[in-house]
Amino acid sequence: MDNKMMLTIPFLAGESFRKHGSNKAMGFVGEDVITYHQLSNRTRAITRLLEEYRVQKGDRVALLSGSMPNWGATYLAITSMGAVAVPILPDFTAGEVSNVMVHSGAKVLFVSNALRPKIEGFKSETLETVISNDDFSVISGSNGASFDPEGRPEREYPVEEEDLAVIIYTSGTTGKSKGVMLTHKNICFTAQQVLTIQQVVESDVFLSILPLSHTYEQTLGLILPLFNGAAIYYLRKAPTPSVLLPALEMVRPTTMLTVPLIMEKIYFSKILPTFEKNRLVSFLYHKTPVRRLLNKIAGKKIYATFGGRLRFFGVGGAKLTPTVEKFLLDAGFPYAIGYGLTETAPLLAGTKVGSCRLGSTGPAMEGVTLKIHNPDPVTGEGEVWVRGDNVMKGYYREPQMTAEVITPDGWFRTGDLGHLDKDNYLSIRGRLKNMIVGSSGENIYPEEIESVINDFGHVIESLVVQQKGKLVAMVHVNIEELQAKYQQMKKEITDHAEHLVEEYLEELRRYVNSKVNKYSQLQLVVYQPEPFQKTATLKIKRFLYY
Repeated sequence: MDNKMMLTIPFLAGESFRKHGSNKAMGFVGEDVITYHQLSNRTRAITRLLEEYRVQKGDRVALLSGSMPNWGATYLAITSMGAVAVPILPDFTAGEVSNVMVHSGAKVLFVSNALRPKIEGFKSETLETVISNDDFSVISGSNGASFDPEGRPEREYPVEEEDLAVIIYTSGTTGKSKGVMLTHKNICFTAQQVLTIQQVVESDVFLSILPLSHTYEQTLGLILPLFNGAAIYYLRKAPTPSVLLPALEMVRPTTMLTVPLIMEKIYFSKILPTFEKNRLVSFLYHKTPVRRLLNKIAGKKIYATFGGRLRFFGVGGAKLTPTVEKFLLDAGFPYAIGYGLTETAPLLAGTKVGSCRLGSTGPAMEGVTLKIHNPDPVTGEGEVWVRGDNVMKGYYREPQMTAEVITPDGWFRTGDLGHLDKDNYLSIRGRLKNMIVGSSGENIYPEEIESVINDFGHVIESLVVQQKGKLVAMVHVNIEELQAKYQQMKKEITDHAEHLVEEYLEELRRYVNSKVNKYSQLQLVVYQPEPFQKTATLKIKRFLYY
């Protein structure tokens, strides 16, 4: 790393603006794309608007918006003047948005027009100005200043590496949202060090499908490509198949960042059913040589569907189902697994394309130290502790909570259980808080049981909990597929749907119990009629179902 290089967003963004001015920077799929030069001008014009509303270094500026080019421009403007960005997840309820606004003490709020209903009637002692993130028109403000596209900041802002850049409020799987304080150095360190795992060049094209308000997409899907002159494309609508497939054909991305659920849906709804249509093919598919051949053929078709030039398909945010990872390995698909947390900006460990190992997140990212704290002498498992320049400053206005997760000598306690193999590849077993202690004191990892359940036909998602000392699986299934499988008359299906589901769930219970150890045997499987509520990275909000 260049000794003169500063790990701050304005410094590294400024370098990129100078180097890549005429390159395409960002835009919506199928619409006009702004260049780096235009992005630089827009960023400076937003900074000037913030000056008009007396935003100063350290002030919190909230951003409630779906992913769009203006999201990135606003984020760059806020952080480049030393203010603190407070991204708010679009799927937060009005109550959650209110809590974040009050707790952060935000002075200004940028809100997209689509999300304005979530702030109707909201008031706080600190909020002075509300600005549209669609066109930067001022919705409410005290001095009547307006956005000037030609505006330029009136002064320069010294921003240091240890200055706070962003407070990210998590909608984690364990309950109360916490404001994670990330410095410029935290974010820029990750964006620089990830290049040791995967190079990003100015010819790269990113298709963004995850919320920018989450640190995963924010650091790796926005900051990383922007620092290296790549182009980023956004979707106007949610990435459903009808939206995503035409976008893939049009953009032909080289890079995508995803969560496991996306590829799992493709595999279980599109790929596996083609192998199960024919009884002989279905039988042969369970033979390793045939499975590998069929997966390779299917993988080529999927690769073509993704545009035919994908060179990095990052998967993070949760554990990938083993069956789906086997498919990706067999297919030679250019996927890579990453592991991290919001508190680590986010990446801690990751694999390069072609070096993935089934069930592992790979070795620590260069510059990050991982260790297993107090490992079990038999299994080698224990809590994953980490240290590095990407570890957060702490939880905003929560010193006690900060002290619980960051040790005096700087180790961050991740709350994840894992182990390191002889090559220092990390494998995660599950969350420490989720671990169930059995009647004989044995450790039971619900995530591992869920991965077996999710491999069973027609299962969409599942959650394993302990109720009155019994292991219970809550399962959300595709009823339409299940009904089609039994090929009954429509009226008969309607009259006997409940009985059909009961038979299926009992079959599922027997299947799972044949695959797991005796401590992880399910006593009951219950039907979950509605999809589980999820976080931004599509992990189930487990605390809602205990």
